[in-house]
Amino acid sequence: MKKVEEYIINKLAFSKKSLWGLLEHSQFPLKDILRAIRDLKRRGIIKVDRTGFALDKKGREKIDKDSLLYRGNICNNCLGKRIIAEGKFKDILSEFRKIAKRRPSPSLAFFQGYMREEDVVARAALMHLYGDVLRRKVVLIGDDDLLSVVLSLTGMPSRVCVLDIDERLGDFLKKVNHDHGLDIEFRRYDVTEPLPKDLVGSFDVFSSEPLETASGLKAFVGRGVACLKENGCGYFGLTILEASYKKWIAIERLLLEMNCVITDIIKDFSRYPMKYGMVNYESFAEGLEFPVERNFGIDWYRSTLFRFEALGRAKSIVPPNKRLKISHVDMEEDLTHPWANAGRG
Repeated sequence: MKKVEEYIINKLAFSKKSLWGLLEHSQFPLKDILRAIRDLKRRGIIKVDRTGFALDKKGREKIDKDSLLYRGNICNNCLGKRIIAEGKFKDILSEFRKIAKRRPSPSLAFFQGYMREEDVVARAALMHLYGDVLRRKVVLIGDDDLLSVVLSLTGMPSRVCVLDIDERLGDFLKKVNHDHGLDIEFRRYDVTEPLPKDLVGSFDVFSSEPLETASGLKAFVGRGVACLKENGCGYFGLTILEASYKKWIAIERLLLEMNCVITDIIKDFSRYPMKYGMVNYESFAEGLEFPVERNFGIDWYRSTLFRFEALGRAKSIVPPNKRLKISHVDMEEDLTHPWANAGRG
């Protein structure tokens, strides 16, 4: 916890912060940040009111003033992504924003939520930079973010197939196909079910934003890898806020066992709003023992982007023809899910 406490103290050394401001650039699990706040408050190192947190006298004494002279900031242009969507991607972003306004509302039953439109387009731009779009067959396991739409609007992939449990998404994509002359395939698919035989080994590229339970990660990534042809590649997102490094090392080991190599890990590539109409993933703040100001627009929930490649044919560590059991909520780490919060009450 020492590193977490140092992070909070250093963030407050410059100015008062709301809870959302403290979370904005955090590289620690949400549960650890909240625990550290409680401990620092109890020990009189920080003080809190409705508008946020500040250092108390004991906290100010812990600041190394010389260290404040040295600063580093994330690039304002790419926001740390290493990619800027240019050329026709700018036109696609404008068109995609209009399409995305009509998307189905997220459902709590599927733990749905979608990243910002500009982050979806940036992902497509990165994929194109690596040669993973033009004349490529792409499969998406889950597509709340509508990456399938962005890729199809480019006209570059030879096939885009979406596997998703939500039939509303299928109806929406059917209408998008009709209105925009696209050819996005949709199959209703539950990741716990065996993978259809015709999909195994049929795609060049896989993409997903998996459930972040240990079993969910294994299921989504394992199914995606099973879809890949020889030397195929994959993309998936993973947070640190609700996926501890124990989960990171488990999924990295799984990829190695499947004969895949991680080529890129880009921290905080995607940002998520946390309120979607009736679905509010910030409700955990209402049950905390200190006051929390309402979030006025900080996109604090961020996902790291992983890219990997299969070295030749990937190994089927997760058998595509077998049913899988998965947990949808991690009661210890999924603090933003209202079900988990109800379980704690």
